[in-house]
Amino acid sequence: MEPFIRAEQFHYIENQTATLVNSRSSTNDKAVRSAMIAITQEKVIDAFHTLTEDQKQMISQIDQIKDEGDALFFLSRLKQYIIPFTKLTEQQIKNMFPKVKKLQVPDLQAIPWHTLTYLGWTDHGSKRKYIITYLDQEWTALQGEFTPSHHPGICSICHETEEVGLFTVSKHDKSTGETISRGNYICQDSERCNYNLKDKTSFLQFIDRLQM
Repeated sequence: MEPFIRAEQFHYIENQTATLVNSRSSTNDKAVRSAMIAITQEKVIDAFHTLTEDQKQMISQIDQIKDEGDALFFLSRLKQYIIPFTKLTEQQIKNMFPKVKKLQVPDLQAIPWHTLTYLGWTDHGSKRKYIITYLDQEWTALQGEFTPSHHPGICSICHETEEVGLFTVSKHDKSTGETISRGNYICQDSERCNYNLKDKTSFLQFIDRLQM
């Protein structure tokens, strides 16, 4: 079977699996348990637009989970079918930001590629943040100023409460001579943000707002 699970879909299944385990341990009512299992199974299947019969059968086995041991076994099987984020080289990354001199590229050996919906990192020296993702059969790259906030906030990408910062993208409009800026608060820790991301919709909306 070929990989068919995107990173954010796997994180969603992880979340639903943990919720199911906690719910099962909190009630002895068989009817309530059966309802929770059925609802959870429906949710994880609905996270996919299309599934083959084999894929659906594998995802549906979430209904067999009774404890943390079962959950770990189920998730370890699914991990084999995650569609990995394409590993990028330092030169490929630099080519995506041709106007940036002395671009500080993250440690590519330390990146958990299989967990990513996007690659993001902060260059603290220049106070800039960089984001790369693969959309519509092509690479999309964003760069902007990044100002950390002193207070936790809701990230525009993952919609979780985390340590955030203001990511601002600016572009010079040649026709008016003015600089147009757009900004959103996003997670300071991009790896954490990827883990929090359980639906790609908010991320796509974020990219669409800031592309200029």
